Amino acid sequence: MKYAVITFGCRVNQADSLGFEEQLRGRGAIASPPESADIVVVNTCSVTATSDQGARQTIRRVARDNPNAKIVVTGCYATRRPDEVAALPNVVRVVSNGDKPRLVRIMTKATAEDAEGSSRSGVSAHSAVSLSTAERFGDGDGACGAAIEPGVAGRTAYTLRVQTGCAQPCAYCIIPSTRGAPQSVPPGEVLREAERIVAAGFKEIALTGVHLGSYGRDLQPRSSLHELLCRLADVPVLFRISSLEPMDCSLDVVDLVATRDSFAPHLHLPLQHASDRVLAAMRRPYTIEQYASLVDRIRTQIPDASIGSDVIVGFPGETDEDFGELARYLEQSPLTHLHVFPYSDRPGTAASSIEGKVHGAVIRDRAHRVREIGRRLSDRFHDRQIGTTHRGLTLDDGSLVVTENYLKLRIAVPQPRNAWVRVRVTSHHDGELLAG
Repeated sequence: MKYAVITFGCRVNQADSLGFEEQLRGRGAIASPPESADIVVVNTCSVTATSDQGARQTIRRVARDNPNAKIVVTGCYATRRPDEVAALPNVVRVVSNGDKPRLVRIMTKATAEDAEGSSRSGVSAHSAVSLSTAERFGDGDGACGAAIEPGVAGRTAYTLRVQTGCAQPCAYCIIPSTRGAPQSVPPGEVLREAERIVAAGFKEIALTGVHLGSYGRDLQPRSSLHELLCRLADVPVLFRISSLEPMDCSLDVVDLVATRDSFAPHLHLPLQHASDRVLAAMRRPYTIEQYASLVDRIRTQIPDASIGSDVIVGFPGETDEDFGELARYLEQSPLTHLHVFPYSDRPGTAASSIEGKVHGAVIRDRAHRVREIGRRLSDRFHDRQIGTTHRGLTLDDGSLVVTENYLKLRIAVPQPRNAWVRVRVTSHHDGELLAG
């Protein structure tokens, strides 16, 4: 049986998809392009309307290019609009986020009881059709028990989800309703999984979660992200901390990243806005002064650190003055790269009912201006890195290196993939960094 997994959105979805692939390979399934796969898993995002649209377009394209493919859809869009997803061509299963851990087992069911019980298990009942014996992986051509290893599905680093769910009531975000309450993986399990990943040959692990900074608050006994990182610090691998809310980035975490080689000098701290008025309307629990103090400290303590951020433009009620505050802060900030999100209403969120919607043309213009600022920030950071030397991991054909502080460098003489190398940044031209 041939399979393909298509992933939209955040690192959390990437981690979930990696789990699907490992389970499928363990059943003897073989990775394949979507146009020739028997089963295609589409792991959706729903953070914006564009995310939903992208998922629909992809599903229709797969069905058009591969009419025999059976498509299984999961993720936030599938959880939020299961009937809408089930009506798309070739969709045979819709699996909610709550049932993601059972997705591969759900796919293997081929009994009438599956259809009868699907509405109780989170699977769209009218789409729960039977799969053939081959589609249940009984005659898979791959090596049963095959584990994920570096290079499978184009991945060199491993994305490990240690937490899911969110209770943070951000006014614009639909994710708490699709991911549920916070749930942390116990630290002992995380440690064992990290050791298994290292034994499989991975040299870098990205730690991720829906609300990573809330890690451990739901556990008994209660724990914290800092405590988890301390337990992981001696595992012989580089840990890259995924997106971390600024109110959760404690000074203890910053100190750990600054002093332990186990952690990449790379932090992603979503700002969303630099106007305190807009931050309050967004229900973000910090001020621009607090955010600026945090990133300034990181820059002082870790001079070569990469510090990324997310920004939303066009939030309801955002004035020219508010936007000006955002632009002025970003221009002089120590941030190194930006992800810019033009605001779009998500039905069911508090922001969708806020008056004072910003016109679409204004939103597009503001997004363009912030992206230009982001390019200047990246260029300045890259220029400052010329002449510095870093440890990096080779990717793809071995000619691309990603350093610990998230520089992507081209090297003249390719090295074996998934190898640590020392590289010196020699030049920066048109957004491309070269190393010697």
